Amino acid sequence: MHEYFGKLERIMFIARQPIFNSQLEVYGYELLFRLERQSTQFGGISSQGATATVITGLYESGLENLVDDKYAFINFDEIFVHSDALELIEPNRLVVEMLENIKIDRLLLERLEEIKNMGYKIALDDFSRKYLEYPLTTLADIIKYDILATPLETIRTDVATALSQNKILLAEKVETEEEYIEAKKMGFRLFQGYFFSKPHIAGKSYNKTTSKSQYIRIISEVKKEDPSFERLTELIEHDVTLAYRVMRMACFRSGNSQVCSVKYALTYMGLKEIECWISIIMLHDLGKDKPGELKKISLIRSKFAESLAIHGNLKEYQHSASMMGLFSVLDAILDQSMEEALAGIALPSSITEALIDHKGILYPIYELILACEKGEWFAVEKISIDLNISNSELALSYRWAIQWANEVTSQVI
Repeated sequence: MHEYFGKLERIMFIARQPIFNSQLEVYGYELLFRLERQSTQFGGISSQGATATVITGLYESGLENLVDDKYAFINFDEIFVHSDALELIEPNRLVVEMLENIKIDRLLLERLEEIKNMGYKIALDDFSRKYLEYPLTTLADIIKYDILATPLETIRTDVATALSQNKILLAEKVETEEEYIEAKKMGFRLFQGYFFSKPHIAGKSYNKTTSKSQYIRIISEVKKEDPSFERLTELIEHDVTLAYRVMRMACFRSGNSQVCSVKYALTYMGLKEIECWISIIMLHDLGKDKPGELKKISLIRSKFAESLAIHGNLKEYQHSASMMGLFSVLDAILDQSMEEALAGIALPSSITEALIDHKGILYPIYELILACEKGEWFAVEKISIDLNISNSELALSYRWAIQWANEVTSQVI
């Protein structure tokens, strides 16, 4: 693990934001990066050097560690797009995003034509120009509209023109389900924003209380001062599917395919791990009608929060931090307010204070996680300094959390 991350030490932080298709399946991830605390973007070096560092690091470590088998959307300027380092990443894995303020000349047009012929997709980032007047639209495969800067009603004519030329339209900064639906109706096929992680409370939400109650009984037993393995075994064995999945988890964790009983599986895993894994399965089952990425984000946040607590001198809160990260999307999964979603679950006050009241010992960790996800580097800098977490610890923790979530998703869910 340390060898894998050691290759990326010069890249101080790479965050990723999911990009969805119209079925809310992940199409790719935009990679956001910074190198040092002294800069919000490029760490005091040229954008060419920063992007070169990212490309080289991704190539050395394996792109799949960050984006699975999806596309990586990476920003390029008019300088670095000419570098051969771009070609380190296969065309079927990379979308070349051209920044809004690039200088357009003959050399740039020729280079974009060249990489397009190699099979790379080209996207125009934060597009706000007149579609028919901008020289790069003919070369672009994907047009990205920031719908905060260019509201949907102001771009209807250009959207229609782009669609008539078979362009793929991507709506950025989509924050509500209503915006997603409207953009989809207009012909947008890709969507980026945090609309998928918010509860849809309007109207009657789907009642999943019965399923939640089953898991609460198990979690409540785990949290007792003197929990009973016999009682836990009995509760889990009442659900054949759950019993199978618990045993499968124990097999995965132990590397032993001969786990012979639920009780053995529970004894092997230990109470803290049982609590974590049961919670993971709960989120999966309650969120069957939700995007898979939402559940993966909960897993990433769980492991990321645990690591941040350890590095942030809050080691005694590492398990609570993990649970906080895990439950941080429960409101979106249940389409309820966070207070309603957490009702009936016996959680430490440090978790409910962070997720409901936005205060308390764990809230800075929650704030840091959200800032990292959104690439809000000033906030990342301030909170990580307050928690005494170094850039390298932050970067390693985030990448390890992603890798762990990928493994859990592939083996368990």
